[in-house]
Amino acid sequence: MDARLRRLNKEIADCKKDKISNITIDLVEDNPFHLVGSFPGPEDTPYAGGHFSVVDILKDAWSPVLTLKSTLISLQSLLCSPEPNDPQDAEVAKHYTTSRASFNETARYWTQAYAGGPKSSASSAPVTKDEVAIAGLEKAHVDQFEALGFERSKVIDVLRRLNYRGSNVANISEDRIVEALLK
Repeated sequence: MDARLRRLNKEIADCKKDKISNITIDLVEDNPFHLVGSFPGPEDTPYAGGHFSVVDILKDAWSPVLTLKSTLISLQSLLCSPEPNDPQDAEVAKHYTTSRASFNETARYWTQAYAGGPKSSASSAPVTKDEVAIAGLEKAHVDQFEALGFERSKVIDVLRRLNYRGSNVANISEDRIVEALLK
């Protein structure tokens, strides 16, 4: 058995023994080099109750210093303590820093929709979420520009790109938004 396969088997066994972290690693189609890792969303975060799966995120950036388990625990930790100053997605980081309540609402929705998170206690209806809220925008702002005759989807796209949310609203003039909508 080659060294890589021995190491993978050891790491998978280590995860199976660890009942505290709830980190799991499974083979995909019995291929020891195609794995899926998963972990629960951390309590007291918008991700609580969700179950997150990760496939091949490191690609060629793998290092012998990293273990599969430590990588998954690091990802789980990022859900507890995001790093908006060193983001994987600049748009999400902007949303996080400018409108935390809206960010948390969107994260809860995505957790419910894509990670099997619990339904909102306010309603037991199926998940349906307005695209305005998913973008982290205020409905009144979208309605304002839609009333000027612009298509709703274009308004949402422009406001999202300009980061027209939270305290940032005061920094962006309506003229700038209309100019962007006319492009």
